[in-house]
Amino acid sequence: MRVVMFGYQTWGHRTLQALLDSEHDVAMVVTHPKSEHAYEKIWSDSVADLAEEHGVPVVIRNRPDDEELFQRLKEADPDIIVANNWRTWIPPRIYTLPRHGTLNVHDSLLPKYAGFSPLIWALINGEQEVGVTAHMMDEVLDAGDIVDQRAVAVGPTDTTTDLFHKTVELIAPVTIGALGRIASGETEFTPQDRSRATFFHKRAEEDIRVNWDWPAADLERLVRAQSAPYPSAFTFHKGKRLEIVSAVVSEGRYGGTPGRIFYREGQGVVIVAGADARTGRNHGLAITRVRTEDGRELPATEYFTSMGGYLTGRP
Repeated sequence: MRVVMFGYQTWGHRTLQALLDSEHDVAMVVTHPKSEHAYEKIWSDSVADLAEEHGVPVVIRNRPDDEELFQRLKEADPDIIVANNWRTWIPPRIYTLPRHGTLNVHDSLLPKYAGFSPLIWALINGEQEVGVTAHMMDEVLDAGDIVDQRAVAVGPTDTTTDLFHKTVELIAPVTIGALGRIASGETEFTPQDRSRATFFHKRAEEDIRVNWDWPAADLERLVRAQSAPYPSAFTFHKGKRLEIVSAVVSEGRYGGTPGRIFYREGQGVVIVAGADARTGRNHGLAITRVRTEDGRELPATEYFTSMGGYLTGRP
């Protein structure tokens, strides 16, 4: 088939590479300009550079809603548009333009985790699997019929970075598998169960601020979810920002007030956690490595020179 691709960052780059390696013909690529947004500078392989290396025409847009782009798409005469990590709304006159419509590739197991940062949200929420879904685009974001979907397990110590590397390897087989079904003439695919749909917003500073009322297991997943190169989860100690680089759930159970710097356990320092921590039935969060406001990274046992005091959500 003759394909136009809409894509951005490493997800789009992997999709374009899969298309270039396939039997399909890439007629044009539409991608976003480079961004200084913290999350868009991560996994930022250039779709534009890859297209230009292969002589594929490139159009750069923040939004695909102008007449010039529409005319160029008509001239490209695609059988299908393939989109992956396109960050803004694609209007109906574009996604319905090709003969076979538009195939969107999304890094979650739809209908769950539509929207943004699905791997981070899924890890924080304790999901056992993550994956990649190829679905037909319609008027509702990430809601169209599923053409291909593949999953990988979430390991007990996996970080979002680990899950990125697992799921990015699924992009090529999911994309090419879905295109194979469409090219063969199939038109009936699997409708999404909208009663199971969830939709998540972009991550921001507030989303990585530690809330010591959360259970320790949730906080441990938050720390893993915000693994490098993502911004680290943070709290405040004596009025200064303190990033939590690594942590585990404590072996012992610790009662008291959430945020209390309480006890050395193994290689970590236990912080009381959970809204009901006063009962003494909760595990704490054993912080093992921290990063200070001036950028120093060190073991928590070296940073916390004495027990007592509190970690707080605000200075």
